[in-house]
Amino acid sequence: MRMAVTLADVARLAGVSPATVSRVINDSAKKVNEQLRERVLAAVRELHYVPNAHAQSVARPRKSAVGVIVHDVSDPYFAEITRGLQRQAGAHDRLLVICNSYREPERELAYVALLRAQQVHALILAGSGYHDDEFTERLNGELGAYQQAGGRVAVIGRHRLVGSAVLPGNEAGAHTLGLRLLGLGHREVGVIAGPRYLTTTTDRLTGFRHAFDELGVPLPASRIVYSDFTRDGGATATAGLLDAQPKLTAIITLNDSMAVGAMATLRERGIRVPDDISVTGFDDMPIARDVTPALTTVKLPLVEMGERAMALALGDGAEPHIESADATLIWRSSCTAPAVPD
Repeated sequence: MRMAVTLADVARLAGVSPATVSRVINDSAKKVNEQLRERVLAAVRELHYVPNAHAQSVARPRKSAVGVIVHDVSDPYFAEITRGLQRQAGAHDRLLVICNSYREPERELAYVALLRAQQVHALILAGSGYHDDEFTERLNGELGAYQQAGGRVAVIGRHRLVGSAVLPGNEAGAHTLGLRLLGLGHREVGVIAGPRYLTTTTDRLTGFRHAFDELGVPLPASRIVYSDFTRDGGATATAGLLDAQPKLTAIITLNDSMAVGAMATLRERGIRVPDDISVTGFDDMPIARDVTPALTTVKLPLVEMGERAMALALGDGAEPHIESADATLIWRSSCTAPAVPD
């Protein structure tokens, strides 16, 4: 088996010391004259030398990796955001280290500590915050210490964390959709919400409640069911909601995966969408336009949000910067006016 080429091999071929090779490869502040530098680079090319990443991490004060913590990269929401993160990282020759927290706060804290220990150049946290003051204080302590040591922090969808942020228009988008739905004449409306402990659930519910209050339409707690932000969560919650509220004319779900599950339950029960019940989602995942009927939803620029968060993390601005990501109502055929009683 062929042995790996070492830094010493490059030094011998170039006729320089290993220290000189190291300074060239690691772009040291202690510069090497151009003639020696070219000899080293020529030897690197001839030997196909690949620098040791661990050694470089010790030698370089500016690291090439960016640590990213998401709830679950297999979730379509985070998959889209990650596409944007990777696109921007690739343009800057950055390596992404992606960690899934699975909405477990302690796991998230552990990943922050681990990534700090790896001395990544920046940290990006994407996904909902938690209604947990003690956890938020602990997390801010970790992130604050990381920033003081020279690291950069950017977050997506977090209101109370240190660092720069990209904040999606969850509340405004929900308000717009709520007004449009109620404007069609719907009054018996059920809501399939996400987990209570997530701030994204609260933000989107707040937008819908404002719309209902604005038009004087009641939204009693009995018509709101909390579940997981998943297809199965939406399916199960819809079954329970229909059993308790059989006269509903519309179901609002707080993400598109839940809406797909809701439509599956309705189909199993022989309830037609939108003829019998209208259904709406949130986020505008790629599947939203492909389900039958196509899903009315609120579009967030998820890929762009990832790109913008990475740009903030890699930027040179000294002060944290907050950006908004506007939501857009996407009206499709899963929603229509309620049927007129015979």
